[in-house]
Amino acid sequence: MSKWTIFKAVTAATAAATLATAASAQTRGVTATEVVFGMPTDLSGPAATYGVSSSNGVKMRFDEINEAGGINGRKLKVIVEDQAYQVPKAVQACNKLINRDKVFAFVGPLGTPMNNACFKDQFAAGVPNLFPLSAARSMYEPYERLKFYGAASYVDQIRSGINYFVKNKGVKNVCVMYQDTDFGKEILEGAKEQAQKLGIKIVETTAHKPTDQDFTAPITKLREAKCELIALGSIVRDSIVPYTSARKAGWNDVIFLGAASSYDSFVGAAQGMDGFYAMGLTEMPYVDSPVPSVKKFVEDYKKRFNVDPNIGAVYGYVAADLAVQGLKNAGKDLTLDSFIKGLEAIKNYKDIFNGPEVNFGPNIRQGANSSFLAEVKNGKWVRVTEPLGF
Repeated sequence: MSKWTIFKAVTAATAAATLATAASAQTRGVTATEVVFGMPTDLSGPAATYGVSSSNGVKMRFDEINEAGGINGRKLKVIVEDQAYQVPKAVQACNKLINRDKVFAFVGPLGTPMNNACFKDQFAAGVPNLFPLSAARSMYEPYERLKFYGAASYVDQIRSGINYFVKNKGVKNVCVMYQDTDFGKEILEGAKEQAQKLGIKIVETTAHKPTDQDFTAPITKLREAKCELIALGSIVRDSIVPYTSARKAGWNDVIFLGAASSYDSFVGAAQGMDGFYAMGLTEMPYVDSPVPSVKKFVEDYKKRFNVDPNIGAVYGYVAADLAVQGLKNAGKDLTLDSFIKGLEAIKNYKDIFNGPEVNFGPNIRQGANSSFLAEVKNGKWVRVTEPLGF
């Protein structure tokens, strides 16, 4: 090879590297060798069962990508910040990730009120919010080019569940027990919308704090109202305690229906939870799953983290994988604009957990809207229906 040929090759390589570096310099959280994501989540509060496992799921998918060489020469990194499921701490965590760490995007941020509280500063800084662990409609409405959410909203979910029980099981007296938070109010709103559509009334409602542990008073109030179905705006502990309290009190002729926020392996495995219903988005990650890809995920996750995954791990893994698809579609010249276009180019996406098909577009920020009914049987979640509508 002549010196001239070598010189041209070196010059071309240098120019390419310079262009990539220049593009990266203009894009926060991106260098020629790395893309940095942020994840404000709950590692120590009432939703830590989701926060810890979902952050593990994100790390696992990013590690898989990095072990395979990264994307266009860039390794993926996630900085996880604990917000303890508290809005003030969430704002602090978000500000750190935005201003000190200068992350490229948030992936899998947890909690409805926590996400809502961060949006203004986040979007002003040009930081996308990707596939949050919240199914509130505010995760994709009103339209914001930096918002992407991949599944059915809480409103979609609870409307589908109520519609099923009213039309198929003859339920008439519907009640709502909800967290007095942005999240819980989504469940209340969805229940009211579906009741109005069906021509029935919400008989009674009760509200509680995410940290409440005694549900004797609200259960008594709902029982006196002769509720036949209680739609729950709850997560883990505040799903288990009311249900088991009602059953211990001998109230067995009422249906408890949670959203996907209650569809968790910890809820299913808790003592006395058989007969509890919730809306599901994907297969539950059980080691004896009949789905080979789910079974392999469970084995790989346990090998990495020495603990069984729950549904939060699934959500985190899928959120990371969707972000990966966006990065691949964006190409080597990674900028905020190319990444947004890369996410919008996601079509007919199917995850490894039999989740719904996900599609985005220039004006589409909710990738899917179907959910199915699942029931706890013998300590495990069992899918009861195909995807439901309302």
